[in-house]
Amino acid sequence: LPRGRVVEIYGPESSGKTTVALHAVANAQRLGGIAAFIDAEHALDPEYAAKLGVDTDALLVSQPDTGEQALEIMDMLVGSGSLDVIVIDSVAALVPRAEIEGDMGDSHVGLQARLMSQALRKITGRLSQTKTTAIFINQLREKIGVFFGSPETTTGGKALKFYASIRIDVRRIQTLKEGADSVGNRTKAKIVKNKMAPPFKVAEFDIIY
Repeated sequence: LPRGRVVEIYGPESSGKTTVALHAVANAQRLGGIAAFIDAEHALDPEYAAKLGVDTDALLVSQPDTGEQALEIMDMLVGSGSLDVIVIDSVAALVPRAEIEGDMGDSHVGLQARLMSQALRKITGRLSQTKTTAIFINQLREKIGVFFGSPETTTGGKALKFYASIRIDVRRIQTLKEGADSVGNRTKAKIVKNKMAPPFKVAEFDIIY
């Protein structure tokens, strides 16, 4: 993954997105780099991360309460110039403060997209200056009423698609079994956008539970 750039890893639920991001963290740490993980989903499993080779004692972990807080922490960490890689898990969990503090049923259309757009405009330049790689994990949603083309879309508006130098589509294509027991998944990763090299390369790998 390129230094100083935005990378988006997206796919359906439980497809291996976080696993791919944690491998990037482990590789950065192995080379002596410092990594941070903004766990907006509050779902990071330290034991699983350690199995993938992540030094969890050296990993900076933040579990913010709102989308604004997550992106402020990211801005501060990137601005320090001491990070090599930062992971945001996930864009869908970056819920704006107004939505959390508002009443059920209130309309908050476009708030998250605006939040992401403002943050990426500010952070992209800093990432380049500090040579920090930012990995955004994102989820797929289905657009309602789409009859032509793919109904799938990622959350958080169009800003991330635009600012990402690399976009990786991660999908589970097969369940691995030993007898009747599921022991893992065969996963396919496709580079759907690449500003650094030719896109559309595909890799397949196994993720063992």
